[in-house]
Amino acid sequence: MPSVVTTDPAAGHDADRDPWIEAYMAYVRVERRLAARTVELYAMHLAALQARAAESKLALAQVQPAHIRRWMAQMHGAGHAPRGIALVLSCWRSFYRWLGQGGHVPANPVQDVKAPKAARPLPKALGVDDAVRLAEHHDADADPWTEARDRAIVELLYGCGLRVSELVGLDARPGKDARGWIDLDALEASVLGKGSKRRSVPLGTKAAEALRAWLDCRDTCVALPEAAQRDPASAAALFIGPRGMRLTAQAVWKLLRARGMQAGLSAPVHPHMLRHSFASHVLQSSGDLRAVQELLGHASIATTQVYTRLDFQHLAKAYDAAHPRAKLKKDT
Repeated sequence: MPSVVTTDPAAGHDADRDPWIEAYMAYVRVERRLAARTVELYAMHLAALQARAAESKLALAQVQPAHIRRWMAQMHGAGHAPRGIALVLSCWRSFYRWLGQGGHVPANPVQDVKAPKAARPLPKALGVDDAVRLAEHHDADADPWTEARDRAIVELLYGCGLRVSELVGLDARPGKDARGWIDLDALEASVLGKGSKRRSVPLGTKAAEALRAWLDCRDTCVALPEAAQRDPASAAALFIGPRGMRLTAQAVWKLLRARGMQAGLSAPVHPHMLRHSFASHVLQSSGDLRAVQELLGHASIATTQVYTRLDFQHLAKAYDAAHPRAKLKKDT
């Protein structure tokens, strides 16, 4: 890759910098007032553009889309991540747009050049044993009120595949203004998902048991009456903090991370990991992708299909561990 001119963009003029780049850096620094780190990255990316153009014996105004595509391919071949290449192209595109507005170039050579597509990362899911260990974990040091609440939260997230926003929006009982609620008689949760779409999710036996245990002690916190006066909406909330206020998504993230560590799990646990675990484990057991789509509330089956890749990983691991031909391959 061509060498990059290392300069401090906040220092102003650089004798080695192309005058157009120099003027553009002043523009983004003074008129657009970009953050110092962004200005630093712009300086680095434009220095690379200047170096590549010079290597090809081109003035900046002579650069064509074919040159940009070739340089992009070189970056990709050198191991640069698609996201990083996209950021470079974005900088170059903005620079040439500015040149075009000043009448210095007839067209933007970066306008229709797109970065390589980044591979969509697989969702991180717990193995079945780890998920069960987390669900069955009991924190002997926690007070019974907190322990009952946290256990019910884990059972709902893993047992129903809820988003954390759906979980904290639940009320203890149905209501006209409720975003979501639990019906223990019907053994189902009604939640308001993305796009304000409502769906019903069945409650498993363990989740129902944990919720009944939590509801039995939910209103025993001494701070609840005072909190309910400050925030009447919290009085209906299914999950609350010690002061009686509706639990926030951030609080759920924090308690899950701590509970995962207490349970001895190697990976940090977060709410969406339990949603992924729910989807992956249901798909492994049933093979019914449409059912998983309905349970998760996905508008498109394509969104749910990522779990088929997780399911294949599970099958591949089982093959590697059990199939004699897989073992032979490893031994050679």
